Amino acid sequence: MEKEPQFVWKQCIIVRSDIRMSCGKTCAQVAHAAITAYERADPATKKRWFQEGQKKVVLKVPGERDLLELKSLAEHAGIATGLVQDAGLTEIPPGTVTALGLGPAKTEDLDRITSSLPLL
Repeated sequence: MEKEPQFVWKQCIIVRSDIRMSCGKTCAQVAHAAITAYERADPATKKRWFQEGQKKVVLKVPGERDLLELKSLAEHAGIATGLVQDAGLTEIPPGTVTALGLGPAKTEDLDRITSSLPLL
């Protein structure tokens, strides 16, 4: 039996579940959050995560306050964050906070912050 790979690094993307967005819109917000957080991570972390396969997990929270609390916790832990505010050109009002990217960072560090969140 093949052993499951062990990922030391990952990225978490968290989406608000209280906003009505199409699947495509949600995917775009997730992409924005992933890229923004990645760009803010340190070069060594980015390289290790990239070489390991770029594991990502997409989670959800009930509202904006939850995203902001997670952002604060992650920043306090030294984890790169990327908060997404929509431009409001299509489905939702301008400035709406939609998603948050965390990391890449060590899996154990992200799990301390996100392990209670359900998958999107």
